[in-house]
Amino acid sequence: MQKTLVIGASLKPSRYSNIAIKKLTEKSIETEAFGLKEGLLYGVQIKTNFVDFQNTHTVTLYLNPKNQEAYYQKIIDLEPKRVIFNPGTENPNFYSLLRENGIEVEVACTLVLLATDQY
Repeated sequence: MQKTLVIGASLKPSRYSNIAIKKLTEKSIETEAFGLKEGLLYGVQIKTNFVDFQNTHTVTLYLNPKNQEAYYQKIIDLEPKRVIFNPGTENPNFYSLLRENGIEVEVACTLVLLATDQY
């Protein structure tokens, strides 16, 4: 399986980004994480510097649309194959930018995709 970057990673166990990192690692999917606070989750280091990421296949977002704006170009520059917009992150403006750059947009729940083997 190819590498996934979780953007909006949280150290709080109740957050969906935290649960997603756990489920991704349980499925042996190479996982990286970006968040506001550094920390270690399920063997994955949450980083606060975006330049640390490369060779990313999938970006899964856990940021609301307003907070995504600061990362539009950074995500595009990663050249992922797809970006998953989890519930609450839907952003038609960003969809257009991604598609213009040849990046697949998937409006879905990472946790559901993993649970149903559709990831």
